[in-house]
This record gives sequence, structure tokens and C-alpha cells, in this order.
Amino acid sequence: MATVTRENIGLLNDKITVTVNKEDYFPPFEKALKQYAKSANIPGFRKGMVPAGVIKKMHGPAVYTEEVLRSIEKGLVDYLDKEKLDIFAQPLPGADNDPGNLDMNNPSDYSFNFEVGLKPSFDLPDLNQIPLTRYKIEVPGNMVDEEVERLKVRHGKMTEPETIATDEDVLNVKFEESDAAGNVVENGITKDNSLLLKYFNPSFKEQLTGKKKDDSIVLQLKAAFDDKEREWLESDLGIDKNNPADLEKFFKVTITKIGLVEKREFGEEFYEEVYPGKAIKTEEEFRNAIKADIEKAFDGQSRNHFHHELYHALLDHTVIEFPENFLKKWMEKGGEEAKSPEQIEEEFPVFKNQLKWTLISDKIIKENQLTASPDEIRDQITQEVLGYFGASGLQGGDMSWINSYVDRLTKDKQQVENTYRKVISEKVFNQMETKATPVEQPISVDDFKKLQEEHQHHQH
Repeated sequence: MATVTRENIGLLNDKITVTVNKEDYFPPFEKALKQYAKSANIPGFRKGMVPAGVIKKMHGPAVYTEEVLRSIEKGLVDYLDKEKLDIFAQPLPGADNDPGNLDMNNPSDYSFNFEVGLKPSFDLPDLNQIPLTRYKIEVPGNMVDEEVERLKVRHGKMTEPETIATDEDVLNVKFEESDAAGNVVENGITKDNSLLLKYFNPSFKEQLTGKKKDDSIVLQLKAAFDDKEREWLESDLGIDKNNPADLEKFFKVTITKIGLVEKREFGEEFYEEVYPGKAIKTEEEFRNAIKADIEKAFDGQSRNHFHHELYHALLDHTVIEFPENFLKKWMEKGGEEAKSPEQIEEEFPVFKNQLKWTLISDKIIKENQLTASPDEIRDQITQEVLGYFGASGLQGGDMSWINSYVDRLTKDKQQVENTYRKVISEKVFNQMETKATPVEQPISVDDFKKLQEEHQHHQH
């Protein structure tokens, strides 16, 4: 049996020495050579009849090294398991470990060193003693008005007036590259598009007002549209905005269809379409329902911001010591790619913070026995799918394909792992919310946006 000793070499940094003797590795070595002899195919010898000396000469050094290292590894793993050492990453082999010194012709005791970084014990701060703010975003009346108008249009009826009359008229048009007189250029640009009348400059609105289906006008994009509208049209038509000649091109624009959405009027039928089953009877109740929806969305944003505050409160006020020397060595040698000392010094602060948060969240998970069940993971995946495809647009239709799609995603190991982390992270913050007593503070939408922008800027 391997002999293991351990000595402290720094803050939360120990050296473990594993020593094995001949009785630990030589019997497995001899057994392995016999197995080779039974299965080896070597020219000049019948299978299974290769002399032991030949096998030992050909495979002995490699097998000997393998068995010694296997015994060392087993001694290390058994020790870590027995002592229940909570360590960072994996043990780092000592620089003086040299398998090249192993000699099967002179079996002896071998010692290999390993360095480990020990995870620290620490206490979480009392969040009740840390000033925290939870913002209550105030919904301005104009935001409710804008949503009312949007819903009136969304649930409105599309009509086809004979002539162009209002800014909200939808014009289906055909762009054809032409000369200034409207004669179409052979093999020129041709593209169908759909535009609101209000996208045109005032002078071109006047030219279009009163026109009917199949009427046409000739224009240059630079004269007919302001910069914002012109840029996406240039892209759509394949025009190079950096080429002056392209910007001079004329287009014959033919009206293929005129459309206008007739906005819905207030009434119970309209309210029922927007909020089925809520039995809304009046415009006031309708506006209150819209305001409640907006407040719910804002509450979600406010909660996310509060979670950020909790994250920083825990990170900044939790005192944790780290075996920095070991961690820097691990960054240098233990990753997929070796790092230079300069890279390590540059990356270490971020790495240390990430490690600190991992320890904090792991402690919260363990102490509060937080878990994410398969049903919770499936529910989260389902909500993300519905959100991606637009839940409101799917309601009432055949939803069986959604279940089938979610079934496939729950069989994807990476998807399940990512979703598990999301669910458990949400539970960590939910748990910490119960430990804090934030001050609730009203805030305007604009001020809250500025707060978020400042926070993002600070993060970068």
C-alpha cells in the first residue's frame, strides 16, 4: 500500500507526497506482461508462445512505467477520498516528478509529489446590514396610450382604399431602375417593397397623395427619403451608398396595392380579443389591464437589477482567502493552453472573482439544499421555446409540435446542463432575496434606463 505524507507549503496550499514500493506495483507489472505474452502477434513466434524475455524487452519499460504511475495515482486518489479534501481543480504534479527515472531492472521505492489548493471555509455576510435598493418603476401615462394605439392597429381591419390619403397608408410598390423620364433600364434593379406613406419626404408625400393602384412616379432615393429610411432601402435594393453614381440612380415606382389598417374602436369585443376571459367592460378597466402588464414587465426588469445588486453585495462583502500561488500555477499549467506570467497577472483578478462567486453560490446551494428537478428543467425549456416563437401567437393552435420539440431538447445533455444552471442560479438569488431588506424607491423609466446603462458601463 502506498505511503502518503502531506505538508503545508503556503496559504491553503499543501504538498502531498505519494511513495510506492515494489510490492505495490511489481505484481501488476508481471501480470500485465503475461497478458501481453498471451495476445502478442510477433513474426517468428506462434501466438501465445512468445518468450517472456522477448516480451519484457519489447514492452517491459512502457508497462513498468504505466504500472508504477497507476499505483501512484491510486495512492493519491485513495488519500484524497479518505481525507475528504475539498480542493480546487486537480492536483498539480511536482516539477521533480520524472517517469524517465523508473528502471524495471532496478525496482525500488518511488516518490512523487503533488501540489493541491484547498478550498477555504468562510461565512456569508448579513445582507440585512448592507444597504440595498429595489426600484419601483413608474409607468407614465403616455406609455399606456402608446400601447393602446398599438393594440388598436394590431387588432384592426385591413382595408384597401382607392386612393392614397393618410400617413398610415401602406403602399405595396415595385421599384424599377429607370432614366429620369421613367423609361425602365434593361437588366436594371427591380424589387418589390412595402412602405408607409409617412416614410417619404413631405414633397413626395404630396406627389403620392391621391394616386391609385397602378399609378407611378419617378424618384431618386436621395431626394425622396430622409437618411434613416433611405439607408435600409439602399441595402434592400443592393445600392452601394459609398458609390456616388449609385446614389444618382432613378427609379420608376409603381403602386401595386394600397392598404390601410382601420383601428379598432373601444368596446367589449375588442377587450375580449386582447384579454380573453377577463370580462373587461370599460375603457378604464382596459387601460388598467394594460398598465398592469407594463408594470409586470418593469417589475421583472427591476428584479433583475436587484439580483445584480445582491450579486455585488455578496461578492464585495464576503471575505474569502485563496491559495493564490497555487491558482496561478494552475492557470499556467493546468488549462488547455499554457499561459505566460503576464497573461496570468492580467487575467487573475477576473478569474479570482469568478471563482469567488462559484464558492459563494455553491455554499448557498448546499446550505439551502437547492435543486432543480427534471420537471423544472423541462418547464424552463418550454418557456424559452414559447418565448422564442411567441407564446401569444401559438395559443389556441396545435401545440403538439411544441411538446415534441421540447422532448428533443431535453435529450440534449448540453441544453439540460445550461438550463439547470439557469434554474439553480435563479433559486440562489430567490433564496438571497429572503435574507435582504431593501429600501423600495420609485424611479422613472428614463432614470432606470440611465441606471442600467451606468451599471453596464461599470461592468465593462
